[in-house]
Amino acid sequence: MLNKQEQLEKLNKKMSACDSCILRAGCSCVVFGAGNPEAQIMFIGEAPGKKEDETGQPFVGSSGRILDNIFANINIKREDIYLTNICKCRPPKNRDPLPEEIAQCWPWLEKQIAIIDPKIIIPLGKYALNCFLPDAKISQVHGKVLEIAISKIGKRKIFPIHHPAAARQNKKTRALFEEDFQKIPCLLKKKLKKH
Repeated sequence: MLNKQEQLEKLNKKMSACDSCILRAGCSCVVFGAGNPEAQIMFIGEAPGKKEDETGQPFVGSSGRILDNIFANINIKREDIYLTNICKCRPPKNRDPLPEEIAQCWPWLEKQIAIIDPKIIIPLGKYALNCFLPDAKISQVHGKVLEIAISKIGKRKIFPIHHPAAARQNKKTRALFEEDFQKIPCLLKKKLKKH
């Protein structure tokens, strides 16, 4: 039986061959995700940006620098977590992903979640949040633990946080973003005690 790393590698090969939506034609490479296949925490953003498209790695641009700083503040290393996006290909000119593009990529994300089996899923921003809870507003549910049901996977805990790009653009959002991140180590300890 394949271990999680091997399962992800097999999935990545399938993702790299996907051309179900127009995003694949306009991007340089598919950005699968990166990190620990055994991660307890999985962070999910909306889509790759310019730097991510160039490198094939998630969150390596300005949003990635914000994440790296905040990870350092709470003693989390990138190699301990898993980072990915809903859409695996960069939308043109960094526009928001369209509902049909999100729908096309959702099965890939669902498979990643099933393989990694994280204890906590952290949607970053409204697009990632709305994949799990279509009517939820990030301004109302950020920093709260919510239980959701994912078809084919089952119940999971999510902990929505503002996207680092939003934190970069607005001081008030930045404060909320940092405050929510400070809860993660405690949240993880509580969650792990139950397993």
